[in-house]
Amino acid sequence: MSDAGRIMLVEDDEALRHALAQGLELDDFAVESFVGADAALARLDRNFPGVVVSDIRMPRVDGMAMLRRALEIDPALPVVLITGHGDVTLAVEAMREGAYDFITKPFAVSALAAVIKRAIEKRRLVLENRALRERLDASTDLESRLVGRTPAIMRLREEISAIASTGIDVLVRGETGAGKEVVARALHDFGDRAKGNFVALNCAALPADIFESELFGHEAGAFTGAQRQRIGKLEYAKGGTVFLDEIESMPLDLQAKLLRAIETRSVERLGSNRQIALDVRFIAATKSDLAQAGNEGRFRADLYYRLNVATLAIPPLRERREDVALLFFHLAREARARYRREIPELSPELEAELRAHDWPGNVRELRNIADRFVLGLWRGFGTAAGATQGAAASGALADRVAAFERSVIEAELRRSGGRMRPVYEALQISRKGLYDKMQRLGLTIPEDG
Repeated sequence: MSDAGRIMLVEDDEALRHALAQGLELDDFAVESFVGADAALARLDRNFPGVVVSDIRMPRVDGMAMLRRALEIDPALPVVLITGHGDVTLAVEAMREGAYDFITKPFAVSALAAVIKRAIEKRRLVLENRALRERLDASTDLESRLVGRTPAIMRLREEISAIASTGIDVLVRGETGAGKEVVARALHDFGDRAKGNFVALNCAALPADIFESELFGHEAGAFTGAQRQRIGKLEYAKGGTVFLDEIESMPLDLQAKLLRAIETRSVERLGSNRQIALDVRFIAATKSDLAQAGNEGRFRADLYYRLNVATLAIPPLRERREDVALLFFHLAREARARYRREIPELSPELEAELRAHDWPGNVRELRNIADRFVLGLWRGFGTAAGATQGAAASGALADRVAAFERSVIEAELRRSGGRMRPVYEALQISRKGLYDKMQRLGLTIPEDG
């Protein structure tokens, strides 16, 4: 019997206590029986992984007092009360005070067990969500931010640890959805500027006509519509970090002004001639090759070299497939805490499908799928030949299984460059078995396979 099935049963009637304990144990609950509330309360703590079941009418400490004292220990503790017919009004009052539920005598043990099962599920979610929040709140470990065990992600964590407290400007490179802002926030949070502001600015999302004002601020009357003084993002980040995401999208004329601000560590608001000192760290992020963009005149080479004091490269998810299942489960746990849902079983077939996928959207795509998985809305990737996810998730079971098999085999063929041996070895089936499946699924067998 697991801790998740523990019950504290408080009942002064010996015959009823014995019958309830026996019936609940037959239902696979671990039952600890008590004659009175005092002994039970002495064993209760905030981490009790189960449910309290108590009679209302008891000598000395009755069920209502038991409820109040139990909720003082943990307001989220499920307490189920056993009532007589004359105690229903009292039981309703107890519900208002925080009881999970009540059950009226006489009752079948199965009816009580059904209530307890729901309460235990709620208790398990409360404790797991509480533990997750506590770990996240107390964590100073980069592994909770950048999950993975592959050499590339371990090296990235080491590089962040090495430069977080140096204050040097950093360029973060990575594909869309790879986690560039996560890296930037880690550099901020684990460095000496953690108590300062972290100011994020998406250079691709700001219209060009307000970009300069957002970055540098303006004085009242600096232009039409500037009715009041505005503090710019750079100035607002005093003592902290400025994160410039998608910096390759910044207009060239503003790149020159940004370069000056970085070099002089000062800023001049629009409409003012006064220089304001900046105490900030600059972190820029890009999915492009800025050196090549500089050679082609699409990005200022001098700004690139000024930002490129240190470069952190985030590996795409497809290059660290060994991390996918671990990261997926981590994201699913976060989704469970947000949505208060149980995580469905992560089967070996699902893990194989996750590892075989190419992840063009990287961690962002994986997070979306983890959310849908926890919400019960995800049915697989569908086929690589163009079937939509919705189509793959509908139809007969045989069609869905075929769509899944096709997608996994196609993904493995892409990974192996069309060579058959790595495919049937990865899928742990025979060569003939793979050939038969490919013929049945209408997949082309490479001539040199």
